[in-house]
Amino acid sequence: MQKVNINEVVKVMLNMQDKGEAVTLLGIGPMSKTLLKACFELGKEKDFPLLFIASRNQVDAAELGGGYVCNWNQRTFTQTIAETAAETGFDGLYYTCRDHGGPWQRDNERNDHLAEELAMQLGKQSYLEDLINGFDLLHIDPTKDPYEMGKVVPMESVLSRTIELIQYCESERKRLGLAEIGYEVGTEETNGGLTSRETYETFIQTLNSELEKRQLPTPTFIVGQTGTLVKMTENVGTFNSKNAQELASIAKQYGVGLKEHNGDYIDDHILLQHLPLGITATNVAPQFGTEETRAYIELAKVEDQLARDGLIEHQSNVEYVLTLQAIKSERWRKWMVGDQRELQIEDILQQKELTDKILDIAGHYAFNHEEVKAEIQTLFHNLRQCNIDGERFVINRIKRSLNQYVECFNLEGSTTKILKEVGVEV
Repeated sequence: MQKVNINEVVKVMLNMQDKGEAVTLLGIGPMSKTLLKACFELGKEKDFPLLFIASRNQVDAAELGGGYVCNWNQRTFTQTIAETAAETGFDGLYYTCRDHGGPWQRDNERNDHLAEELAMQLGKQSYLEDLINGFDLLHIDPTKDPYEMGKVVPMESVLSRTIELIQYCESERKRLGLAEIGYEVGTEETNGGLTSRETYETFIQTLNSELEKRQLPTPTFIVGQTGTLVKMTENVGTFNSKNAQELASIAKQYGVGLKEHNGDYIDDHILLQHLPLGITATNVAPQFGTEETRAYIELAKVEDQLARDGLIEHQSNVEYVLTLQAIKSERWRKWMVGDQRELQIEDILQQKELTDKILDIAGHYAFNHEEVKAEIQTLFHNLRQCNIDGERFVINRIKRSLNQYVECFNLEGSTTKILKEVGVEV
């Protein structure tokens, strides 16, 4: 199928809103190859575009520290996506996107309080790898400033860094002779400052003006704070429909789509509001990792019972190993609240309820650990001997979670509609 540029897709979607055919795109955090397979299967069945959104912690160049998801760098990430699309027979639209790219976006860069010049240099190095490896959309987010912790980063700083990074990316894109790409700007983080109608409009108005002066492309998406906030395995924020509608309206005036982040664990009655409010896309990531973790734990329960019944001889140790490695990763700290962020590993292991919570939150951080992978394969082998396809169960469990968004966001059949709007024969 002919690839349609992401900028054209968003322009078409903004027009579709006026025709009563609104769609909200789903940005999917790539937590595992199993998740990719679930996405492509459902995308093929339901005929909708796929956006894979990778943070720098998840996917990055090896010399910058690599990524915790499958040890993917930009090249192996895009290769795996293409291979999985072919493996599942998917021939629709998919887009590879950088989520929260830029300076200080790797945990170690922020924790080490890198100087701005070095942090910007590393952010650019990461973007260059994105470009070389065919990313379709780059999120320009220079707001995780370790020198402004707990404070709003001045808009002047955010604007100047954003312009510098877009200018760099465009210069490199043209030098490499690459096709046009899309840019996403802004952040859902409160320290990014774009939390009110006034600052949001001022930011996009000023940014567009400065970009046009430099003959640089204006953004495809601008991120807005709709009130969502993920902690543990809940959305603890309060969705603000009035603010979402206002931000979407402002963005549309400038030909830009409103992008919502932190769309995990949201009830249907809120998801269904996204279409009339004009939210163009929503990012969801940890929820799908949690669903995969829960699937493995369900299968471990089945395996345990089959072992008790004498049907399995050498039981896997998947739950214990996955739990231990998830806790040892310490990546769960960002999702915790209050003093729990400071807990020591030894303290956690002595509290069963807390241990289970951290497994639920952070199991996906350990999927690529060699011992975890080995235990999962043992689990699948044991279940196959008992006529249970464990891998299929995991894929289907993830698809159930994805399908909630497909249904609420009117995504089924949307690829065909978008292609017709841009004049591509289906």
